[in-house]
Amino acid sequence: MAQRPPIQGVLPVFQTPFHADESIDFETLSTEIDWLYERGVDGMVMAMVSEVLRLSTDERQQLAEFVCGAGRERGVVIVSVGTENHHTTRRLARHAEDAGADAVMAIPPLSVALSENELIEYYEQILGAVAIPVIVQDASGYVGRPMSIEVQAALHKRFHDRVMFKPEAVPMGPRLTSLNEATGHAASVFEGSGGIALMDNHQRGITGTMPGADLVEAIVPMWQALESGNHERARRISLPLTALIALQNSLDAFLAVQKYLLVKQGVFTNTIVRGPVGYQLDEPTRGEVDGLFEMLMDTARRDAEAPN
Repeated sequence: MAQRPPIQGVLPVFQTPFHADESIDFETLSTEIDWLYERGVDGMVMAMVSEVLRLSTDERQQLAEFVCGAGRERGVVIVSVGTENHHTTRRLARHAEDAGADAVMAIPPLSVALSENELIEYYEQILGAVAIPVIVQDASGYVGRPMSIEVQAALHKRFHDRVMFKPEAVPMGPRLTSLNEATGHAASVFEGSGGIALMDNHQRGITGTMPGADLVEAIVPMWQALESGNHERARRISLPLTALIALQNSLDAFLAVQKYLLVKQGVFTNTIVRGPVGYQLDEPTRGEVDGLFEMLMDTARRDAEAPN
């Protein structure tokens, strides 16, 4: 078996395109995958802004199979498998592994406040179902409740590099540092701020970033600048990027803006989000998004053309 690339770098969470009847548009998804790799990403992730919580189990499996088939030869593929119960989560994890995923990622159940022992048991069930790495996603910046650093450290102590982390609880930076310290700086940690905290999180020690797909043309060169130590260049890109991300203050806001920008860049043909939705992109915000996006793209492209 050929050696797989490392799970690191810029790993965007793809948006799921839909037809007018809200069925998955796999043709446009194929275009999105090609577009992402053309812009230098290291792989892709099926997760929250892929609208996994609004898909049926069968649709999640179909999407995982398609993305693994279309993207695995060019980079890493990570599939989100978290559900409200052990049985379905194990089923999705095994399916993702069989489809060719390099890792699975899981948020905790949302409908019940789990004790720390139950939370550990939930992730142990996933780790027992597959041989590939499991990324523990604390998505409490958007949904659910924060996970304690102690629970995450306990999982790493037992399973070592089979467990990775995507901490999104606030305050994100200090908690990321606490997680690194609690695991002896041995854990692979990915940031999921969409880019708004990438400058801060990078200096704390991260393995990669999992932004939305819409802004990778700016985030890829920003990540490269950070990795090479060119913080001045990274900060120039970061300023309009953080202003743009700051307009997106909920999961549905992220979906609305990201799909709008994918249409703007000719990747998607519509902005359909499966309803019901809790956010609508209105004209004043759309105008602000347009202005900041133009500023961001101008900065990223100008820096790309400038000598090092």
